[in-house]
Amino acid sequence: MANLSFPTPPQDKPLEGWRLRWYTIIFEADTRAGRLFDQALIAVILLSIVVVMADSVQSVHRTHGPSLAAAEWLFTLLFTAEYVARLLCVRRPLRYATSFFGIIDLVAVLPTYLALFFPELHALIDVRVLRLLRVFRVFKLAAYVAEYQFLGRALAASGRKILVFLSAVLMVVLVMGTLMYVVEGQTNGFTSIPTSVYWAISTVTTVGFGDITPKTDLGRLIASFMMLMGWGILAVPTGIVTAEMAAQRREQLSQAPTTRTCQACLSEGHAANASFCFKCGARLPPYQRQGAGADQVPSGRTKG
Repeated sequence: MANLSFPTPPQDKPLEGWRLRWYTIIFEADTRAGRLFDQALIAVILLSIVVVMADSVQSVHRTHGPSLAAAEWLFTLLFTAEYVARLLCVRRPLRYATSFFGIIDLVAVLPTYLALFFPELHALIDVRVLRLLRVFRVFKLAAYVAEYQFLGRALAASGRKILVFLSAVLMVVLVMGTLMYVVEGQTNGFTSIPTSVYWAISTVTTVGFGDITPKTDLGRLIASFMMLMGWGILAVPTGIVTAEMAAQRREQLSQAPTTRTCQACLSEGHAANASFCFKCGARLPPYQRQGAGADQVPSGRTKG
């Protein structure tokens, strides 16, 4: 019987040869080479950030300016080579270039080149502000540390509950601010309801700048109540996020985590025996990982 296969357009042609090897190393971390690449990349990112921070210190810049500039260009060339390699090995380069981490990768290298071609940008904006954009490289770390993604999923799952909680807090500070405006009045610094709401927010959050303070006994009683309430308010979002993190952890332990990535949509975390992407439905290549006897795990049975 002839083998049945799903038709794929030219841009979805499965990767093979050196592109597939590069893809497995650069975008996945279940092989020894992939882990070493990620570890080396994180080290280079951290070193580049250290160079940017050191160059902002005037005494260090005067003493080691040329060396720091050379190191910055070395890091820029390394990140440029990495960005080009990612574009070469993905199935759809434009999709990666317009993704979140693709834009971050581009922003990580652009400022150095722009400062080279536009050295007089201080007429419009200080060149140092442009150079500080290189600190965007720190966001690239989130692509390689699984706990960033774990925390991000927990925060996203808590979004609605936190929004409802913040809405309730907003109503409380609005009522309390209006009440303080009535109790204290303009003579004691509560010149308007927005000013009183500002005081209520700083009091509930236990910041207490001290620029506005209640003078009457009733106002101090209300302020004391709001301060005590603030301690309880701070614990609520912490409990919400902690509960979601526990739920995410239970879900994570129920399935074997991998960094297996779809070559079509770049979604990550597919099961070791999956045949198709859970997001876009594209066929997945054989799962590759470092093992005791084999480097590949066969995918589940497919149609045909």
